[in-house]
Order: sequence, then C-alpha cells, then structure tokens
Amino acid sequence: MKTTQILKAAGGIAAVVFALNANAQVTTTPPSAPADTTVGTKVDDSAITTKVKAELLAAKNVKSTHIHVKTIKGVVSLTGSVPSADDKSAAEDVVSGVSGVSHVKNHLKIVAK
Repeated sequence: MKTTQILKAAGGIAAVVFALNANAQVTTTPPSAPADTTVGTKVDDSAITTKVKAELLAAKNVKSTHIHVKTIKGVVSLTGSVPSADDKSAAEDVVSGVSGVSHVKNHLKIVAK
C-alpha cells in the first residue's frame, strides 16, 4: 500500500517539475533570437503574413503567384517577381492596407514574360 502512495507522490512531483520546465522553455528566448521576440510576436507576424497572402491573391490588379511574403515585427518583406512596375506598385499598396502592417519592404523584381 505504501508503495502505491509513494509512486503517486513521485508521479505528482514529476508532473510539476515537467510543467515548470516546459513553462521555462516557452517563456525564455533562445540565445540566437532577438531579446524582444516573443511567442506572441511570432503568432502576430504569422497572422499578418496569412492576411497579406490572402489579400494579394484576392487583388485583381496584382499577379501575385510569384510573390513571397515574410513578416517580422509587423514589417512585411515582399520578394519574388512580378510582370510589370504596375504590379509591383499595386502589391505594395495592397499590403500596406492590411491591418497590422507597420511597414512594407518591396524587393519585388520586374520580370517580363
């Protein structure tokens, strides 16, 4: 009977230690990441990237099949290629109108087909 109680207590202690360790791993930033990067920031950036991609696909005035989107702290970087200067400009206009975007870095290249 005492063995069962000891095992239950040990299991409880192990669960608490595991939870504390998991929490410590989530709340600390790795040495390679900037100090102000958090899980929440990464989630927000992912949401912004998703919204930007959806808006680019929905835009009738932008040929967006070769546009790549990356967001870091609300700053959206556009890379890839578009067929004209009008598409490049229109892509930037569409992206700058998306909620959460603080700045757009437009590195799109114009490649005629």
